[in-house]
Amino acid sequence: MDKERFEKQIKFILEADKEKSIFRQTHLSDGSRQENDAEHAWHMAIMIYLLKEYSNREIDLGKAMMMALIHDIVEIDAGDTYAYDEENLKTQKEREEKAAERIFGILPDDQCDELKSLFREFEEFETPESRFVHAMDNLQPLLLNDANNGGDWRSHNVKRSQITKRQSTTALGSEEIGNYAMDLVKKNINNGNIIDE
Repeated sequence: MDKERFEKQIKFILEADKEKSIFRQTHLSDGSRQENDAEHAWHMAIMIYLLKEYSNREIDLGKAMMMALIHDIVEIDAGDTYAYDEENLKTQKEREEKAAERIFGILPDDQCDELKSLFREFEEFETPESRFVHAMDNLQPLLLNDANNGGDWRSHNVKRSQITKRQSTTALGSEEIGNYAMDLVKKNINNGNIIDE
């Protein structure tokens, strides 16, 4: 065993544990509390495995699941940016890139490069894996909001245009899931959970 390498890996593992303390705006399906980033990532990884057949293109399942698991780890430093918070969205990329350098930099060089590359691939949104992971990233909070009767949408006065803008990229990863997502949006507009402009 390379003791120095192992110690860096353990240090990163403990650092990653902090993701459990980053709470998102989205509440659990029963509405009882906000979910944390680690729960969101875990939920997405399960969704990727279960829904992979709906990807527009064949994906590397392990790569996509790992991408989901690490995509929000930068929020340990950068904090969660609510999807409809226009002001904080302006600085999100810069904050998250700085966080990626520090957090992945804890690892041995080869693993640092590998995870930074995976994080950047997700951000660049060009590969089948990154597009499908983004589709899951869009769908997961939509499912939770639908299940908790639109609680988060109602508390933030979310408008149809905001959700349709975010969901517009879902179909790039999965046309079928994109259609399903838009059906959920229409349902929640009809139920008064989303403001129809």
